[in-house]
Amino acid sequence: MSAKLKIRKGDKVVVITGKDKGKQGEVIRTIPSENRAVVRGINVAKRHQKQTAAQEGGIVSKELPIQVSNLALIDPKDGKPTRVGYKTLGDGKKVRVAKRSGEVIDG
Repeated sequence: MSAKLKIRKGDKVVVITGKDKGKQGEVIRTIPSENRAVVRGINVAKRHQKQTAAQEGGIVSKELPIQVSNLALIDPKDGKPTRVGYKTLGDGKKVRVAKRSGEVIDG
């Protein structure tokens, strides 16, 4: 069983290490079983694609999964990388909060 990811689809993230360090993007999908996420415009590779009836052939650019440990969520308050914590609101709802500013990430 894999650990719960603190990053979700639609989150704005920044790459903190690797060849794309410093680049920002939006999470397209997460792969919790592998602790990976696919981020728009990050970890792009060129793939040769064979022509089919539905698709054109040629060289296509494709985003590949990146380790979640190499990503940091962008703080909604100041736009800088932050870690993620959890807080329970008064009505019993559990929400993600930015450790940097204390701002609620998802309402």
